[in-house]
Amino acid sequence: MLILAKAMLAMMIGFITSVIFGAILIPILKRIKVKQKVSIYLEKTHKSKDGTPTMGGLIFIVPTIISAIILLLMGKMNFGENIFIVLFVFISHAILGFMDDYLSIKRRNNEGLTEFQKLAGQLVISLVFFYIFMKTGNEPTINIHTLGINIDLGWLYGIFLLFILVASSNAVNLTDGLDGLAGGLSAIAFFALGIISWGAAYVSGSQDIAIFCFILIGSLIGFLFFNTYPAKVFMGDTGSLCLGATMASIAIITNHEITLIVIAGVFVIETLTAIIQMVGIMCFRKKIFLMAPLHHHFEKKGYDERDIVKAFWVVGFILATAAIGFGVWI
Repeated sequence: MLILAKAMLAMMIGFITSVIFGAILIPILKRIKVKQKVSIYLEKTHKSKDGTPTMGGLIFIVPTIISAIILLLMGKMNFGENIFIVLFVFISHAILGFMDDYLSIKRRNNEGLTEFQKLAGQLVISLVFFYIFMKTGNEPTINIHTLGINIDLGWLYGIFLLFILVASSNAVNLTDGLDGLAGGLSAIAFFALGIISWGAAYVSGSQDIAIFCFILIGSLIGFLFFNTYPAKVFMGDTGSLCLGATMASIAIITNHEITLIVIAGVFVIETLTAIIQMVGIMCFRKKIFLMAPLHHHFEKKGYDERDIVKAFWVVGFILATAAIGFGVWI
């Protein structure tokens, strides 16, 4: 019961601070004209969204950091190496995404940081992650506990770590295309990661990571109060990059890198459809989907945006619960 109480309290703190902060931030974003420019490929279906405030990821980023600091100062959370890594990845990717959004707004287009600049930033963050991860006694291995598989990658684990962080952060970024889609799926994913973290007693500070997950879930639900259809604010790269990278960091620390593929199954599918579309156009000069990622394909087929989001949430919930069963119970 104590674990459940801690989880509910963390979610409540995150939710309340997020709603209050969102109510204050959105008018400020409107006043300083922090607006999203809709892609030319979506002008027919998303024209009404042009000019909606962006950088809304701050609505769940700032409250999550503040709530975590308060709980740390109160002694309800312990500040160890692993929670430091999670917070470092969360904050550093938020800063990277903020820079991307800022440049996009300044230039009045959707071109912020170049792909090389983003990758360079993610590389630096990954190197710091890998250094702290190894210095704190962690092993560079991939573990699949259920199947009894343990693969020691040695220095190659650093490249593997970079791949997971980059792939995960970009997957959430790609999925952030409909009102409430990425935010809702992320809340579901962190729910699964929170439960898995709480059960990972073999990891130092696992309960503190779990509490962080539940704070973030509450903050994301607060963000969805403003982000569901019709969205009053978009999370932008500020939010999407840090969410994906944080998912990856928690999966790595708890040795559930493979389980993450199931937890983030919808994000993975969205990314795969974008890759398949690109390969189809480059190699065969033919579109496989009407538009990629997959949520835009369904939009082009005439499905209502709200129905697509709800269907994706359901699939995400099914995959997350399956991952919990695989990662904790089985």
